[in-house]
Amino acid sequence: MSRSSVQLKTPKGTRDWVGDDLLLRENIFKTITDVFKRHGGTPLDTPVFELKEILSEKYGEDSRLMYGLEDQGGEICSLRFDLTVPFARWLAMNGNVTHIKRYQIAKVYRRDQPAIARGRLREFHQCDFDIAGVYDPMVPDAEILCVIAEVFEALGLDVTIKVNHRRILDGLFAVAGVSDEKIRSISSAVDKLDKMPWDDVKKEMQEKGLSDKVADQVGEYVRCSGNIFDMLDDLNSNENLTANEDVSAGIADMGLLACYMRAFGIEQKVSFDCSLARGLDYYSGLIFEVIMRPSGEPEPQSKAQTNQVGSIAAGGRYDNLVGMYGKRPIPCVGISFGVDRIFTILQPKPEKGLKISSAVSRNLDVYVMALGDKEFDGLLPERMAVTRQLWKAGIRAEYLAKVKPKSLQQFKASMGVPLAVILGQDELAAGQVRLKVFRPEAEEEKDLGQLISMENLVEEIKKLL
Repeated sequence: MSRSSVQLKTPKGTRDWVGDDLLLRENIFKTITDVFKRHGGTPLDTPVFELKEILSEKYGEDSRLMYGLEDQGGEICSLRFDLTVPFARWLAMNGNVTHIKRYQIAKVYRRDQPAIARGRLREFHQCDFDIAGVYDPMVPDAEILCVIAEVFEALGLDVTIKVNHRRILDGLFAVAGVSDEKIRSISSAVDKLDKMPWDDVKKEMQEKGLSDKVADQVGEYVRCSGNIFDMLDDLNSNENLTANEDVSAGIADMGLLACYMRAFGIEQKVSFDCSLARGLDYYSGLIFEVIMRPSGEPEPQSKAQTNQVGSIAAGGRYDNLVGMYGKRPIPCVGISFGVDRIFTILQPKPEKGLKISSAVSRNLDVYVMALGDKEFDGLLPERMAVTRQLWKAGIRAEYLAKVKPKSLQQFKASMGVPLAVILGQDELAAGQVRLKVFRPEAEEEKDLGQLISMENLVEEIKKLL
């Protein structure tokens, strides 16, 4: 195949990151990581691929979305589907670890149908925080919900944390007449209620073997949501449900959780939603996902961002996963933040006609330039020396890499940078430079800033920054 016939594109469901987009994503990482560290998180990194047998049979119907790899030297591997199963594998391999708060930020891979505009990719980042170990019931679960609230407060996003309990859900199914072998597949159908109308979900359940009567009973139970205290009152008042052991145990857990959430002051951010099922097979207790709280505004952009992106974080309790890899079970609960979906919400709407050259952020504090008459030599060594001085002081700086740059070239190159250090031959001879502050409003180019002595330059710049 000739070079000219190669189609230049990224693989389906992937994208390149550059400039402002990458800086925004890095800021999201830092904001989330700062919260993780405040809660005593320990960082962990695991391989991008795992033995296929480690990952298999952990994701239910979603297992079809795993990326398998060819046999390389006798090991059948797959790209990691999430960060939870690799963490469980790591715990099983390290028997001396009995309690840990772990966090990880890394890429995962899913052979899903992508929708890049809505933040659904085949290669994407997850930010995970998990608490592993034996604790009193629902104490770590409440802290995970607190972490969620703190992250989105720090990001400036108004969210709703939807919660449910797998034992309550399984008990509701049993009371409705769903057989044990169908519970997981029916859970997967119910989990689509936030994306599909009830009639379509009911049709899927019937295709999976439920009778019309049982499907309607499931619908009556799972289409309930609201304040956690009100929902617990409703569930406790239904003797038919509380007679089920799973429902009763789940209600007890959720009652403790409600109490602890109130202590953390986050109960208003939480909605108890009986339709939340979470399709992954390894969840065993509390499950949750995070959505943008509807703003009620009619603008199409707002609606697209809140409704089409879907869940922006999700997780739950998985007490049995570690035990699948050895004899030592370790209870765990954790949250995974979908960075690419969060990015989609936070990304500024691009201006029409914006070119890539101006859209790519320079991420600079200072631009160093030199001005003079037609005969001046451009002061390239002097510009280099001043820039190096700023770099050593931790200031982000740049200069135009030309021997004799024109004034207009330098001013164009400095667009978007807040400060400029302007060098001139006479000023340098007197041990001075000019420090110019670029204002948002238009300024005349003749305003060349304030004269500053070279020895005070760094100090004055840091004051302005």
